[in-house]
Amino acid sequence: MSSGLSIVLFPVALGIVMLGLGLTLTVDDFRRVVAYPRAVVVSLVCQMLILPAICLGLVLVAGLRPELAVGMMLLAASPGGSTASLYSHLFKGNVALNVTLTAINSVLALFTLPLIVNLSVAAFMGSDSSIGLQFDKVVQVFALVLVPIVVGMAVRRRRPEFAGRMQRPVKILSIVVLVVVITGALLGIKDELAATIGAVGLVVLLFNLISLAIGYAAPRLLRVGHRESVASSFEVGVHNATLAITIGLSPALLNNNDIAMPSVIYGTLMFFTAAAFGFVAARRGSAATEPTRQSPTPV
Repeated sequence: MSSGLSIVLFPVALGIVMLGLGLTLTVDDFRRVVAYPRAVVVSLVCQMLILPAICLGLVLVAGLRPELAVGMMLLAASPGGSTASLYSHLFKGNVALNVTLTAINSVLALFTLPLIVNLSVAAFMGSDSSIGLQFDKVVQVFALVLVPIVVGMAVRRRRPEFAGRMQRPVKILSIVVLVVVITGALLGIKDELAATIGAVGLVVLLFNLISLAIGYAAPRLLRVGHRESVASSFEVGVHNATLAITIGLSPALLNNNDIAMPSVIYGTLMFFTAAAFGFVAARRGSAATEPTRQSPTPV
């Protein structure tokens, strides 16, 4: 795929995905945090603080080369995606909590993702590296993510019936566009991808499994209900690989194939690991007797 075409198609693809997300959100999704305070706080702490620290540890232990190390940190900084809500629905998690976490994570990531990426670039590639999310690129990330979400939410608020009808077509369109764009980009780097899997594949798998486990175990240790913990596990463990791949590959942003590699591998693995984890969590939920579930009371 040519550089010029990539510059146009990557932002368009991501914009369609974010517009589809916005069509599913309302202001109440942000207000709902008061209904599940403990679950939301624990999930956000895991997502924003614990996972980047764990990812950094894995990167240092594995001794990854600089570009792959930055790519892993980019993946760790990416928020949960709409796929998390799908898995939560399939495996009897609290989908309303997933929607709330996705909404909050998407906004917080606008600030945390550029910070983590730039710190990682400085640490692993040197402060004089030309790669990084400089101010103009950070503004582009804001525009690519926040503007379509706000537009989608505005449409849903003003025309809820129209937004409801458009959710499915927009989702289908986003899938088609993403498949075309990312497939085209991957075909151009298929040799690099094959050479990279051996170097970073195990680290990506470990990070994915640890993310899912912590996303479930941390809330349970703090006496959050099983359904809310399942929702948390998918929100924390199923990152928005599409966003990370777009930032890594887009010529207008990082424009580095190696940085995108961990997210490319992760984007394939997570479908299988999340499904396996969901079956385990579902069996655990069926076998366990829960004397209490978290009620919507303040912490």
